[in-house]
Amino acid sequence: MWRHPVKSLGGVRVDETHVGPRGVHGDRLWAVRDLERDITASARRIPLLLTATARYVDPLPPDAGPGNVPEVEITFPDGTVLSSRDPAVHTKLSELVDREVKLTALPPADDTSLHRMRLHNQKDAIASAQLRADFGVTDGEKLPDLAKFPMFELLKLGRYSTAPGMFVDLAPVHVMTTSSVAAIADQIGDDVDVRRFRPNVLISLEDPDGDLPEAQWVGAEAVIGGIGLDVISQTVRCVVPSRAQPGLEVDRRITRAVAARAQRCLGVYCTVTRSGLVRVGDAVDIREASSSRPKQLLDSATMGAKRFALGLATAVADRVFR
Repeated sequence: MWRHPVKSLGGVRVDETHVGPRGVHGDRLWAVRDLERDITASARRIPLLLTATARYVDPLPPDAGPGNVPEVEITFPDGTVLSSRDPAVHTKLSELVDREVKLTALPPADDTSLHRMRLHNQKDAIASAQLRADFGVTDGEKLPDLAKFPMFELLKLGRYSTAPGMFVDLAPVHVMTTSSVAAIADQIGDDVDVRRFRPNVLISLEDPDGDLPEAQWVGAEAVIGGIGLDVISQTVRCVVPSRAQPGLEVDRRITRAVAARAQRCLGVYCTVTRSGLVRVGDAVDIREASSSRPKQLLDSATMGAKRFALGLATAVADRVFR
């Protein structure tokens, strides 16, 4: 299991943690603000963020969360360690990424000012050229199928750079299996470090259903130790796994392998249905949802409608904002 105290920076492994509606306790309570673009920064656009790591200075209090964010220390590639309380941390982060940025704590849940996108950022989010850059798609390739995301999440993505009350891109918990990581390693013929994919929870299955087992979990419930998760969508992969991280070099084979082996989807996004404690070694129970014929037809129609709407939005953005 992993906790990432600062969005897009490296995190730390944990042996046990409380998981609640916001996900892993203490996950992404900080972010880096891109002051030039007036948006929460992402490693998709600023990959050098991944070369720094963050950890909490003290044990996390139970009430840590929006509006109550504990101190972190950031370790930079040159070995410098700075506290979030040190004003020099903003300058050092700006020097690292070669643009003006600021370390920012998660505000109270009812404050959406750091989540809401400005018009120029909304345009960037759906313009086809930017989508191709974000997902590592060449002009001759099809864009990833973002209709895999639930409609309510797509609507949020159109308005917010991160989900209100959280500094996550889409959902509070990201789950992967060792089987999927092994499949990508087999595709490139080399070892693949799971840190590249930045999951919160990595699951090892005794008898996996295929080499990408979690791809079949959408709509299912996952019970892990004392927590319950609803699997809401597959994780559509951008270029981040191919970026450099501490101890990991740039490896563009990763993006190509995920596209070839897994249609650009690896891992799943989950919401939390039952809060509780989870420990490394806890048992996992995947309770798959039944799918009737009428539901299958409705799901197919919904996917079609979402694809049409996304295609139209991208076309309008390309035409109006070019």
